[in-house]
Amino acid sequence: MGSSSNDDFSVFVLASDLGVDATPFLTNQPGQGSGPGDDEETNENWQDCSQYLVADEDFSDLDLLQFFSLQGSDRSGCRIFRVVGKHFPAQVVSAERLKKYIFHKICSQLPEGPFCIVYMHSTVQKEDNSPGITVLRWIYEELPGNFKGRLQTVYFIHPCLRSRLAIATLGRLFLSGGLYWKIKYASRLQYLWADIKKGELEVPDFVQDHDDVLEHRPLTDYGIEPDPFHLSAATANPYSLGRYEERWASREFAL
Repeated sequence: MGSSSNDDFSVFVLASDLGVDATPFLTNQPGQGSGPGDDEETNENWQDCSQYLVADEDFSDLDLLQFFSLQGSDRSGCRIFRVVGKHFPAQVVSAERLKKYIFHKICSQLPEGPFCIVYMHSTVQKEDNSPGITVLRWIYEELPGNFKGRLQTVYFIHPCLRSRLAIATLGRLFLSGGLYWKIKYASRLQYLWADIKKGELEVPDFVQDHDDVLEHRPLTDYGIEPDPFHLSAATANPYSLGRYEERWASREFAL
């Protein structure tokens, strides 16, 4: 105390202070702790998609869920990967297995050329269906470089207020710039049809039902339920007031 010092100091911000999972940031990244020759070998393997095709890995259980499937093409000719958030069991599928499955699907099914992702956020519950933004960033960052360049757009269907705020704030920190600016919101399915023909994308019934609810109650987009008891749907009795009028009239004549 009282004496000046020119020593440098460092400030550490723990991931727990930000309320996020630090696992993706603590894993070894390609090229760290290796010499120039090792970097070249790593880059070659990084572009080789065959390393993700694991023959003895059984993904039949995840295929049955249909949360990640190849569909048709958008109006620009990009193949579509459809992601149905409600179908993903986040509590029972680990981040590592999710990454292997996504890489397996992309490498085995996606043809050459650009592609896009249509993510359906309809009725998603964060605790049950969301793997977390850091896991998604980790998976995207480990994609081969050529696949990152081929990904043109991420259509985000039925975003809620919480998801918009999370991406607008944490997304700038935990999503790379290339991915962040590829996200395109569509609060209604009708806005999606401007970029994708209806026959090119299969829409689950519950997604269409949710879209109908939002169309009639737009404040639900912002977490506001204007008629929680559905009183507006109740039918009024046109004769209730008439009975009281007749009773009042009979009393007047009685007087």
